[in-house]
Amino acid sequence: MTNVAQQLMKRRNVLRGMMGAGAVTVGLPFLDCFLNSNGTALAATGAALPACFGTWYQGLGFNLGRWLPNKTGRDYENNIELKCFDKFKSRMNLISGTKYFMDGRPLETHTTGWQIASTGMIPLGNISGPSLDSQIADVIGTRTRFRSLEISLDGSRSSYSFRSGSARNPSEPSPAALYTRIFGPEFKDPNAADFTPDPLVMARQSVLSAVADERRSLVSQVGAADRARLEEYFASVRQIENQLDLEMQKPQPLPACTMPEAVAETETGRTVGEAEVSNKLFSKLMAHALACGQTRVFNVQTGANGLRKPGSTQTWHSWTHEEPIDAKTGVQPEVTWFINWTNQQLVLFLDALDSIKEGGGTVLDRTVVLWQTDHGYARTHTMDMLPIFTFGGGGGRIRNGQHIALLGDPATRVGLTLQQAFEVPITTWGALSNQTSKTVTELLA
Repeated sequence: MTNVAQQLMKRRNVLRGMMGAGAVTVGLPFLDCFLNSNGTALAATGAALPACFGTWYQGLGFNLGRWLPNKTGRDYENNIELKCFDKFKSRMNLISGTKYFMDGRPLETHTTGWQIASTGMIPLGNISGPSLDSQIADVIGTRTRFRSLEISLDGSRSSYSFRSGSARNPSEPSPAALYTRIFGPEFKDPNAADFTPDPLVMARQSVLSAVADERRSLVSQVGAADRARLEEYFASVRQIENQLDLEMQKPQPLPACTMPEAVAETETGRTVGEAEVSNKLFSKLMAHALACGQTRVFNVQTGANGLRKPGSTQTWHSWTHEEPIDAKTGVQPEVTWFINWTNQQLVLFLDALDSIKEGGGTVLDRTVVLWQTDHGYARTHTMDMLPIFTFGGGGGRIRNGQHIALLGDPATRVGLTLQQAFEVPITTWGALSNQTSKTVTELLA
């Protein structure tokens, strides 16, 4: 640690002086000298910059023969529908060949695949496990204001993030509302010199604490089914308690935290124009939210099935079923347009994470973004040869730059691997034929 950094840290990241007869305090930005030589930890404490995790769920898969590389390992080239990701190739992994297993259950098209991808199983009624992002949030998301943040590009509150089979984490469809939620009056700048707890937060915390004895008494008096429902409900209450407790503490300084510009209300909906505007705004907000330590887990739902071009009644989903294959190109032209457009939206999102520098790295470098889909080929609803991608290194948790073929294996192997990479204490994940205890060791650093 340099002498300059030592002096600045001793001064609590502020400059103090006098103006007339009064004291003046001027806050300092967080400087590179507060980080270690490679930008991965705080120089003063050695604490690593926190790892983050996110999902990008994009329905309807890809065209056959246009995404799968012709070789495995590190010396592969992205096929035509993945060329737009070439700039991230050294920080990307492509996993091919996996399956969603049905175990004799009927296929609920465009739903069953998501259920297996996110929870490792096909639910039995309302009974299922939490989604993998929730499992990871239980480890890395308990000391942030928001345990996770969910957004949708299609103006809906749909998401594929679950606390359990009956408790979905709804998406925020409005960028303006997300801005207010994160960076509104309750936002505390982690690099601010002074911190004063909000009296309203203190009152809320006291109210929740006051009912603790009654809560325990109620749980002891009801039957098993009601006890399970109450425990699910109180898990949400405990999350609020943890968030209130955090808001009573001064945040840890973070090197790249800056306030984004305020976001005005925009039209949200299912046209690609509306979704693109939302994605541009959401991308910046999520990048700043991660940089400012407001959350470490996020989920993006693209709403691919319902997306359409302005003035058209045909959705991407309907095109997959109704559009003939072009004899010259061998693909459905409109479907292919939507695939390319949605890939560009992910590039824009990744660019936003990569634009916030932290020493020698970026927010993307300490994040893992998992891309999954519902079908390998939407036109025929295939459940095998699935494309799965990861982007970012998770702060050194993931090895990158590989095409890994897992022919015929359950897709849940990838989910298990990422959960273990983020120290979720599990050795198996999934149910029936989708259950696995086998990680993708090539991914683990």
